[in-house]
Amino acid sequence: MRVLLLYPLFPKTFWSFEKVLQLVNRKVLLPPLGLATVAAILPQEWEFKLVDRNVRDVTEEEWEWAELVILSAMIVQREDLLDQIREAKRRGKKVACGGPYPTSVPYEATEAGADYLILDEGEITLPMFVEAIQRGDTGGILRSGGEKPDVTTTPVPRFDLLEFDAYDAMSVQFSRGCPFQCEFCDIIVLYGRKPRTKAPEQLLKELDCLYELGWRRGIFMVDDNFIGNKRNVKLFLKELKVWQAEHQYPFSFNTEASVDLAEDQELMDLMVECNFNAVFLGIETPDEESLQMTKKFQNNRTSLMDSVQTITKAGLRVMAGFIIGFDGEKKGAGDRIVRFAEQTAIPTTIFGMLQALPHTALWFRLEKEGRLLDQATGNQFNLMNFVPTRPLEEIVREYIEAFWQLYDAENFLDRTYRHFLMLGAPKCKVPGKFPSLVDLKALAIVVWRQGIKRNTRWKFWHHLFSIIKRNPAVWDHYLTVCAHNEHFLEYRQIVRDEIEGQLTEFLAHQNQQVVREESAVSVA
Repeated sequence: MRVLLLYPLFPKTFWSFEKVLQLVNRKVLLPPLGLATVAAILPQEWEFKLVDRNVRDVTEEEWEWAELVILSAMIVQREDLLDQIREAKRRGKKVACGGPYPTSVPYEATEAGADYLILDEGEITLPMFVEAIQRGDTGGILRSGGEKPDVTTTPVPRFDLLEFDAYDAMSVQFSRGCPFQCEFCDIIVLYGRKPRTKAPEQLLKELDCLYELGWRRGIFMVDDNFIGNKRNVKLFLKELKVWQAEHQYPFSFNTEASVDLAEDQELMDLMVECNFNAVFLGIETPDEESLQMTKKFQNNRTSLMDSVQTITKAGLRVMAGFIIGFDGEKKGAGDRIVRFAEQTAIPTTIFGMLQALPHTALWFRLEKEGRLLDQATGNQFNLMNFVPTRPLEEIVREYIEAFWQLYDAENFLDRTYRHFLMLGAPKCKVPGKFPSLVDLKALAIVVWRQGIKRNTRWKFWHHLFSIIKRNPAVWDHYLTVCAHNEHFLEYRQIVRDEIEGQLTEFLAHQNQQVVREESAVSVA
């Protein structure tokens, strides 16, 4: 069987980082780990080719070669997923489809022409798919029936199918699932609330594979909550610490975690000793009432500000997610988010309006209340897909203004500077290496734009020299984060233009409805 694994396009989003990737001559931030894992689970006598459309398009030769096309996608990739299913069917190919989005909304892939839906987690449903193929079934829907697989059986992903030069970082996964119950989150719907982890030696084999293939850059642990099972993650980190030292720290790591990381000093120390240098926290909002309403109780246990500062001082740069538009939210939420980001000096703040994702507790509640409007897109360029409890225009105006303030060039530089002054020094001795020509070119561009061309130049040089003097071990990491604003400066204008355009359309439609209703009343 000749299988074409096809990963659909992402629209331009906060996470696309195009301007930053251009600096280092990369095309995409992360590879499609899911499809690489699919290739490892399927029979190895089959032939595979993997095309990430965010890197390049499928060639005619690849289309002709393929007997079967397998696609996987997240909700934000919906449009291109459906387009590629139709294109494959137009070419007479058998099509199988899976991943988070088709699992949540399977009928759309079927309507687009997919023959097989391989839903839920592939360790269970991919063998069912292979059996269907061997029986001669021409289509079908494969589901796990609620069963969750033991991920200690998951094979090493087929990293060899990836075009390494296109990616800024690699992806690996240690665990699935999250123990918490946030109302808006679809992770617990897809993967459950009991975190399942790989064995330490299992994940080290994945790192061995990447090492042998020549990878020597960053790795993102794509777990939605890396510390969901603290006991198991500590066992893994203790072995990773030894592996990293033996291999002279070829990888740095980033990941996502819940804020209760701040309560476990041993865990933070282990992460830093393994060369983890950043962690993404789902803070969502500093408003305690909103956190309570959305059942993110873990964020109300201790001071969020203290937690962020504790994690930072431990040596982990904090990235944070914020959301506006929760039920019962009071006016001024955007300003409160900006104020919190400034007080905690979090450089990178992923900020969006709340959307109700399919089959989440929020989605079911809003459906019952008759407040759902449209399907969620997962894209920050779209308005909320439900009727909020305060005026939509008020929420949108606050969102735009807050995003504009957060990514003002000087505000960003100041926050980044204060964050890195607070950041704990590395706890592992990573051998120094001479920067590549690509890195030197990127550095020169950042220095030219931020240190010479823009009116940020005085802050840029003051902050850089101060970091070199007061926290010299992190100066290169600091410059890397400064470079991120090349993306944010462009992106905040796109957000303003797109969201204001949608708001104008929404208000015009609302006014037309009012006129029609008034006309109907006068006629009656």
